[in-house]
Amino acid sequence: MTTASLPTSIDATLSLLQSQGYVADRALATVLFLALRMKRPLLLEGEAGTGKTEIAKVLSAALGRRLIRLQCYEGLDLASAVYEWNYAGQMMAIRLAEAGGVAGDRARLEGDLFSERYLVKRPLLQALEPQEGGAPILLIDELDRTDEAFEAFLLEVLADAQVTIPELGTVKAAEPPIVILTSNRTREIHDALKRRCLYHWVGYPDAARELAILKAKTPAAPAKLAKQVVSFVQAIRKEELFKAPGVAETLDWASALVELDAVALDPAIVSDTLGALLKYQDDIQAMQGSKVGELLDQAKQAARG
Repeated sequence: MTTASLPTSIDATLSLLQSQGYVADRALATVLFLALRMKRPLLLEGEAGTGKTEIAKVLSAALGRRLIRLQCYEGLDLASAVYEWNYAGQMMAIRLAEAGGVAGDRARLEGDLFSERYLVKRPLLQALEPQEGGAPILLIDELDRTDEAFEAFLLEVLADAQVTIPELGTVKAAEPPIVILTSNRTREIHDALKRRCLYHWVGYPDAARELAILKAKTPAAPAKLAKQVVSFVQAIRKEELFKAPGVAETLDWASALVELDAVALDPAIVSDTLGALLKYQDDIQAMQGSKVGELLDQAKQAARG
């Protein structure tokens, strides 16, 4: 993997993102540039499907750095996030020592058992190790799915780029990783953790930027169809839905329409493919019938404008 230097300006950051097909606004490019220059973690909050996780992937590809991803979930603990010991290997070593008659050398055996030889490194510990090509990109994805106890542990990692392993001591990164944290805001992240990060809300894009994203990611979509898709999605987000479609759903829907050889939207094809755009049956039902026709008329008018 070829490495690249960090961007030296906001415009260079915009260009870096665009080189990987990520269409960002200037506000996002600014906070990302500052996070890279100041070596501060970046916390991205926003609705699901707005491109938060993609930023870490784009940085990894554009900079030629390794991407280390910690996918958060309820009940995430240190054994899954930081490290654990290879207990099966340790037990085998003990039995072999007993069979070899050296079990009496207890101090040597204990020292060997709790060495790196039996240490299983999970994402956070991996991110603190030296990497070829420079510090890795550490993606801590959907942090809001974990609990406050795990957030409290993260404070040491984010503030000092280190973790403490009781049996080995403190492991500190020679070069701190580039840290991107994401949250869908299903709960509030604690203030103590937010203070250690730069923050940016990743909202739904306006029509012009969403159209640019669609063209970059789904170039096979006809121009007329692309405009109508974006206008329809922009209109449907204004409705009372359980879950408004994100950019990811816009791209999925456009790709599905391309597979159906659609060149423009009509009520029948919209109704038949709503499952690619909306993910809850109540939302799909609410958009059926005359509602689809009403929104489609709005979308076509907006697309022509």
